[in-house]
Amino acid sequence: MTAPDDLPDAIHRLRLRVYYEDTDLAGIVYYANYLRFIERGRSEWVRARGIDQIALRRDADIVFAVRRVEADYLIPARFDDEIEVTTRLVELGGARIVVDQQVLRAGAVLFAARVTLACLTSTGRPARLPAALRARLAPPAP
Repeated sequence: MTAPDDLPDAIHRLRLRVYYEDTDLAGIVYYANYLRFIERGRSEWVRARGIDQIALRRDADIVFAVRRVEADYLIPARFDDEIEVTTRLVELGGARIVVDQQVLRAGAVLFAARVTLACLTSTGRPARLPAALRARLAPPAP
């Protein structure tokens, strides 16, 4: 397993704005929407590593599926907040990926999650991560 803590680009950052549709009647972000925010963060983290998930499915029959989420809701985000979603690879196994993700506002952690992703075929069977894909997700330290 790889634990790439020393990579210079180990933390991916995505800025988002909280819209009215993300909130409840009190103007506070509805709890399930944090999962949507971190999903966007993971998608952009994968894209930033040069991985086209549509091509990955088409050419290698590999998809990523959330297997487990451990989440802590710490401080509420509110309508019109500018937030940042961070994604950091924690572990890269043969057929799974573990990332830590946070949602922050002005540096304060609002939400934190550890997400385990399974590497699967499009029919739902486990699949090993190909070497080229592993290298893109966790390139060797210089």
